[in-house]
Amino acid sequence: MRPNLSNFIDMKRIEFIVTWQCGGNCKHCQVGDDINKCGSHRHVLADYAVDAVRKLSTAYGITSVMTFGGEPLYYPEVTAAIHRAATACGIRTRQILTNGYFTNSAEKSGMVATALADAGVNDLLLSVDAFHQEHIPIAPVYQFACDIIEAKLPGSFLYPAWLVNEAHKNPYNSKTRELLEKFSDLDIEVKRGNVIFLGGNATKFLCEYYDKTELNLSEPCGATPYSEPLTDVTSITIVPNGDVMICGFVLGNIYEEDVLDVIARYNPYGNAGMLAIMRGGVSAFLAYAEIQGIVLDTTKYGNACDICRAVAKQLQTQTRTE
Repeated sequence: MRPNLSNFIDMKRIEFIVTWQCGGNCKHCQVGDDINKCGSHRHVLADYAVDAVRKLSTAYGITSVMTFGGEPLYYPEVTAAIHRAATACGIRTRQILTNGYFTNSAEKSGMVATALADAGVNDLLLSVDAFHQEHIPIAPVYQFACDIIEAKLPGSFLYPAWLVNEAHKNPYNSKTRELLEKFSDLDIEVKRGNVIFLGGNATKFLCEYYDKTELNLSEPCGATPYSEPLTDVTSITIVPNGDVMICGFVLGNIYEEDVLDVIARYNPYGNAGMLAIMRGGVSAFLAYAEIQGIVLDTTKYGNACDICRAVAKQLQTQTRTE
């Protein structure tokens, strides 16, 4: 008999980091430390991912499935399988975030665009900006833009990242505008609002463009961008090795057990680290980690969430090696 679902999860969105592999290691990348570190799996296993989509969509009102990375189109068959499942389950938004560079073959580029359209992808964000084009040639990205237009893939946008904000005058934003101009002859819109915040690689390479502010490490989850309270979770992330994650915390692994069993037992009050965060923010989590023998240099981080994830990762590594 299926156990009752967690009282602390009302899932609306499933995110898949299809792979950590990528053709670049961009200065603004929020997951920069993990890029091209494949570990035990180079990509999410399609059969398990599809099973997770099907089961979670029967248990929750899932409205969105997203695939990203790394570069998810390094493994287009895996990405397409996930979105076919989401389409079959009636999930409204089937989204891909891609840099568009996964092949130098125009033929393969066209085939992948068609496969994604056939799989039901209806929200494709194509990253074109100064940061990606430091590492990624523009020609195959332009080709892929042409191909998704030809495939009539709905909801396709150019998705540039802006440093500080779109209006800010800096060399990166100027270069991004030049690059976007190269796509001006195509019938594809530019989606607004993708503003870089200090996290991941941006903290290392772009901090000079931001005003220095004192981090408030007592803030609860949900107070920083792209976070939510641990007691009211609406989104999970599944990573290439099968781990099911909420922020930096691993709940379980879909390669080892049923995804609904993983979700059912989620209780932040039963996790000492999460409990510390709920009671006193990241500062309390750091104090808890220190008792476990983990000390972190917080000056290397640009936001509280990155500190929290780094501590959670070290605690998880410690647990797995004990």
